[in-house]
Amino acid sequence: MATEVHDNPDQGNKLNENIAKMEDLTQRLVNALAHKRTPNPAVEAPGNALYARALTAYWQEAMDNPAKLIEQQAAFWGKTLRHFADIQKAVRSGSTEVPPDPTPKDRRFANPLWESHPYFNFIKQQYMRNVEAVDRAVAELDGLQPHERKRVEHFARQMMDMVAPTNFLATNPDALERAVATEGDSLVKGLENLVRDIEANRGDFLPILADPDAFEVGTNIGATPGSVVFRNRMIELIQYKPTTEKVHETPIVIFPPWINKFYILDLKPANSLIKYVLDQGYSLFIVSWKNPDRSYADVGLETYVEEGVLAAIGAVKKITGEKKVNAVGYCIAGTALTMALGVMAKRKDDSVKSATFFTTLTDFSDPGEVSVFLDDDFVDGIEKQVERDGYLDKYFMAKTFSFLRSNDLVYGPAIRSYMLGEAPPAFDLLYWNGDGTNLPARMAVEYLRWICQDNQLARGRIGIMNETLSLADVTAPLFAVACETDHIAPWKGSFSGIRQFGSKDKTFVVSESGHIAGIVNPPTKVKYGHYTNDGPMGQSDAWLAGAEYHKGSWWPRWVDWLSKRSGKKVAARAIGGNGFRELDPAPGLYVKEQPAV
Repeated sequence: MATEVHDNPDQGNKLNENIAKMEDLTQRLVNALAHKRTPNPAVEAPGNALYARALTAYWQEAMDNPAKLIEQQAAFWGKTLRHFADIQKAVRSGSTEVPPDPTPKDRRFANPLWESHPYFNFIKQQYMRNVEAVDRAVAELDGLQPHERKRVEHFARQMMDMVAPTNFLATNPDALERAVATEGDSLVKGLENLVRDIEANRGDFLPILADPDAFEVGTNIGATPGSVVFRNRMIELIQYKPTTEKVHETPIVIFPPWINKFYILDLKPANSLIKYVLDQGYSLFIVSWKNPDRSYADVGLETYVEEGVLAAIGAVKKITGEKKVNAVGYCIAGTALTMALGVMAKRKDDSVKSATFFTTLTDFSDPGEVSVFLDDDFVDGIEKQVERDGYLDKYFMAKTFSFLRSNDLVYGPAIRSYMLGEAPPAFDLLYWNGDGTNLPARMAVEYLRWICQDNQLARGRIGIMNETLSLADVTAPLFAVACETDHIAPWKGSFSGIRQFGSKDKTFVVSESGHIAGIVNPPTKVKYGHYTNDGPMGQSDAWLAGAEYHKGSWWPRWVDWLSKRSGKKVAARAIGGNGFRELDPAPGLYVKEQPAV
């Protein structure tokens, strides 16, 4: 080890004190775990049927082609034995040099001791060989359907990520060095962080990613001036104070996803899409969704369309005196906007002049990585959970999305917080990520069953507000942004849905980066570029191959597109009017509510 413990009585006393503190914290941890919610195994892991099919495929392979399996095992055993023999030879000779290390680079093993110390290098090499063996075994399984194979690969990878040596104190050199250097202080702080997170999650494990005390919504994030001008049981409609003397006559209303809170589009001023749009000369409204409790158990998708999207559009028209609006839907709210546009089309209502969609899936024929959680084993479990609770607790959604990127969003933060004793960073985006919302029981099941599993919207047979809708019903000019590495709404799935819309005027953009960073991408940073293609929307791969790459944010391109569909400039509008008054200052009341459990 690079760090030594010095013979100092005071240092020994401090270490003993820290060990005593850890014992006290352990008792507090036990008490926190005792308050864990009633477990529901069906929402924690895939059903036994998946493992049974994988095991059946394995044994069938063993009977049909034993030579292949013997070859796999022999190769694994041979590499392991050779590596152990090399280590033994080095130890007998008194050498501290490690054997050759052919394993691939992995940022989890950045500490030099993983390369130079025989103990840590042996552990790392053996782990990487184990991963290689599991990957190969799964890849060569026959008898699995493509979707089953995808699920087996995903959960096998999850298991291997979980048992990585970096996740354990005794085999993590960073944590051990920090513990010795701080005489146990890092472990005490780490245990304090762990107890805090377990208590915050009611006995469940999910690391807090950002300093919970670093931000206050309405003060240093989500603080663009404005007022709530309309409220019902589903939404608060916020109208922002204009920042220019003149604005385009057609107002914009944004519908953010109700899975999280609206201020993702209004973090700090430097990366606020809200502020950017205002500064370009627009009248801007945004919806802040109600964070539901068990009293909202019977609220379904239809309510989000009728009392959310349509109610907000109607209010904006009355407040501004305009007959049409430009509407924006982000993620699941884009799906709701699609349904609302379908209803309006059936009723000959042309109140939406143009529609913009951010990372929106409307065709779930290929939902990407999320598909591993959309089989009946998980959905049945969620249905039972919400029947009992009346809502889907934000914890379950947060955990599902976090484990799609487990090394970045679970194990990495856990190591820094619990083993190294570091405080979570003051990072606005991660703070927002941890400020989740619940979902009404009925809506959660309808979305999973109707939209995700049955793909009813893309198949043209979803029923909302006594209308049967299809994607072809949507004919408004549209601008759609998908994100190249989006693991929640993959860009090819978004492309497939937009291609089926009935609109003749379509602009599709692929932004670099993922579900959030690809959208919250201000022009000032020049961080992520984007792709455009004015040709027909045929196959997604061909579209991207023929697309033109543009450096920097897509925001200016979108605002330029909007300007052509927003009418002439008029004097900037005061907040409220026409019977609508300022109810509360932005960001309103709903965004700060924490429903009782």
